[in-house]
Amino acid sequence: MYVCKRLSIEDKESIKEVFTGVFTKEPWNDDWSDEEQLDMYINDLVGQGYSLTYGLFDGDEMIGLSMGYIKHWFRGTEYIINELCIKTNRQGSGAGTFFIQEIEKAIKELGLKQIFLLTDSNVPAYDFYKKNGFVEVTNNVAFAKTI
Repeated sequence: MYVCKRLSIEDKESIKEVFTGVFTKEPWNDDWSDEEQLDMYINDLVGQGYSLTYGLFDGDEMIGLSMGYIKHWFRGTEYIINELCIKTNRQGSGAGTFFIQEIEKAIKELGLKQIFLLTDSNVPAYDFYKKNGFVEVTNNVAFAKTI
């Protein structure tokens, strides 16, 4: 039976293990070999006063992770998810759908009104979010500039 728990910066090592275990593999292939950069990134997402992080557990094993923050917005307070993942070997088992449902319940109890996240359109996560009731926001555009 899966259990969703709120996490904090004290859970950093477990968070790093799950995060890198997923995002350094296909289809992401992110290079998180710079340990200092990884530490700073996890601190940015988990170690702030407005951070909101959840772990999905199967017994004592963390198999899922959601890292983001609370944003106060004119439509109501939102949960902005920066990173959400399920361990690669556990994907396709229903764990992700269970996790999303539990996150929705938890943030509703906190008075939050919406979840917002970004993902690539050419990865399996895109179809996962659509299947779980997320609606693509087509009037927004992501911009970046390398300096």
